[in-house]
Amino acid sequence: MPLYVARAARWACLVVALSLSPAAIAGATADTVEYRVLATNKTSTMEKEMRDAGAAGFRFAGTMGGDTAFGGNEVVVVMTRTGAAGPRYVYRLLATSKTSTMQHELEAAAAEGFQYRGQSIFSSMFGGKEVVVILEQDRDANSKDRWEYRLLATSKTSTMQRELSDIGAQGFEFVGMTVASTAMGGNELVTITRRKVR
Repeated sequence: MPLYVARAARWACLVVALSLSPAAIAGATADTVEYRVLATNKTSTMEKEMRDAGAAGFRFAGTMGGDTAFGGNEVVVVMTRTGAAGPRYVYRLLATSKTSTMQHELEAAAAEGFQYRGQSIFSSMFGGKEVVVILEQDRDANSKDRWEYRLLATSKTSTMQRELSDIGAQGFEFVGMTVASTAMGGNELVTITRRKVR
């Protein structure tokens, strides 16, 4: 083989090797991540859309409430799907301005195998705001762990400190918190904790 042909072949191999950078190689083997963004000011609509997304293989990733440019006061939920995920997750949203009602609904949902995934604030039609809790049920989970939930609500951070310390001594762990002007309690810190049922 002529020298110039051999050199050309080596250069071609080098160019191909350099073009396959670690990022390119990883990208070729990694699954694509798909996103679905849901936004609404109605909890019933959000629950339906989350259930539809869950049936399509998407899973809850995060949420935030606030004013959007076009939708006014909305809750926005981001859901993700990696690869060819099948239907696995079922979602339930709990929304109320009464902490006692939320406590009762959390207990009932937990008994059905739902677990806490996030919380946010919806504006209520009756003034004030509602705390919205997002719950998830994994239909394929091998573990049948059950959780007991305890909701704390107060307008004073010093009271929350004391209540968290007391409930922590009972084995409850912090999972989430929101701050909102609720219809019943004024401006409140609403904290959700849980412990595994033995």
